[in-house]
Amino acid sequence: MSRFIEAILIPTDGSDGALAGAKRGIALASRIDADVHVLSVVESRLRAGEFDELEFPPLEERAENAVEEIARLAADHDEEIAVTTATRTGTPFQSIREYASRREIDVIIMGTKGRTGLDRVLLGSVTENVLRTARTPVLAVPPNADESAIGDVAFEHLLLPTDGSDGATIAMEWGIELAARLESMVHTLYSVDPSPFTGAQEPDQIHDALERRGEEAIETVRDRARDAGVSISGSIASGAPASVIMTYATEHDVDLIVMGTHGRTGIGQWFLGSVTENVVRQAEVPVLCVPVSAESP
Repeated sequence: MSRFIEAILIPTDGSDGALAGAKRGIALASRIDADVHVLSVVESRLRAGEFDELEFPPLEERAENAVEEIARLAADHDEEIAVTTATRTGTPFQSIREYASRREIDVIIMGTKGRTGLDRVLLGSVTENVLRTARTPVLAVPPNADESAIGDVAFEHLLLPTDGSDGATIAMEWGIELAARLESMVHTLYSVDPSPFTGAQEPDQIHDALERRGEEAIETVRDRARDAGVSISGSIASGAPASVIMTYATEHDVDLIVMGTHGRTGIGQWFLGSVTENVVRQAEVPVLCVPVSAESP
């Protein structure tokens, strides 16, 4: 079987948040036989600021130490993982995106919270900018995910929210392929949200129409999962999509959420982009955000 994800990029600023992302990245790389690239970026606006020149080397030295720490973690966990380390000076999210493009990275894995302060990379805002601009999937890992040792990281239950859009479809392909490689169970979920129709004359008809659309979207995911030999369960719930997703993930011990970064907009359709953003900000588990521009696995 050919490798599904061949190269993973782990950006780091040496923070606990970055460490949480690195642990997930190393665990995933070990499970699917992927190479790991570790990158630390010294922010150019800090490098060029009005500081004493003696302050510059520590910034670069800190970046070197940060990547070496992750490289050691990878080697300690699985000596078979091929690790490449690099440091750059520039705008962090742009440097990460450019590195991913030039090195043909398949997935970027990074923490959602990082260091703050003049001499540190702002990984939280960097993650947000990477999520908004990257053309490859980004696995956003919350800080509390650092609680698990690398060997204890689980990928048993994957949640695939869907709205039937093109964005949800490409995310579905990634999620199911990932589940097949990791031997995970897939949960798919559709949220019936009638709130955009508040005051409509036929609320019951609107709700029924949305529910029918949800059943069709769920069945599409079921069919694809069956074809891939993946175990799957499907659910339709009512409520605001982000809240529905978060509640479901907690109640079903979900290990990973896989979502598209853009979905439906307009009458009777929830906008998956804003939902994804809200889920990433609130989630207690990693969220794999798959852009529409991502190649099908």
